[in-house]
Amino acid sequence: MLGKLIILMSLIILPLSGQKNIHDRWDNELKKYVSYEGKVNYKKWQTNKHGIESYIQALQQNPPKKYWSKNEILSYWINAYNALTVLLILDNYPLESIKKIKNPWNKKVFSINEINYSLSEIEHNILRKMDEPRIHFAINCASISCPNLSYNAYKANKLETQLESSVKNFLTDTSKNVFSKNQVKLSKIFLWFNKDFGSKKSLVKFINLYAPIKVSEKTRFRYLKYNWLLNE
Repeated sequence: MLGKLIILMSLIILPLSGQKNIHDRWDNELKKYVSYEGKVNYKKWQTNKHGIESYIQALQQNPPKKYWSKNEILSYWINAYNALTVLLILDNYPLESIKKIKNPWNKKVFSINEINYSLSEIEHNILRKMDEPRIHFAINCASISCPNLSYNAYKANKLETQLESSVKNFLTDTSKNVFSKNQVKLSKIFLWFNKDFGSKKSLVKFINLYAPIKVSEKTRFRYLKYNWLLNE
């Protein structure tokens, strides 16, 4: 259960080499249970949760340090958010949607130095405050309309390329965003987190870096219905 993973910090700290390689554990799990298209085999994963539980414990025992780079901190929290979301699903599987779980984003599921965190706190109080809007296309909420769960762990030395790829893949996925000469239908992610993208001018500039068709400030944006069914 998730509650069992909320542990007090011990004095066990991985050596520097271990800290650099810690996300390899998550990478191995993703390769086993996540397809290239981002579909997750929760049924199979549920039969062996030791790997993901061990990874989350390692994250709790080795939190970000003051000397870490921004990319190291981002990678840590993106991977933590995604792993915690997957484990939340596994602990409640089978189910049709993450929204079938009571208050899924407000459950305390992670602990560092006796401070407990929910998914909501990780997203809004940590990740969104790091001035990196591309995180919205890297974190996954276990739903069809969410950005795909990457089958690669995010790593500091590859993060720029990975974030660029995650945004491009999301904006060119016609099931999540629709671009045509006549209309543009965006994911509600752009509506819910509009402040993170700044003014409409800034949003247009951001979209035009990745979208298959250029938009302008005069473009009227509509928003697609969000599909909360499980991404399996």
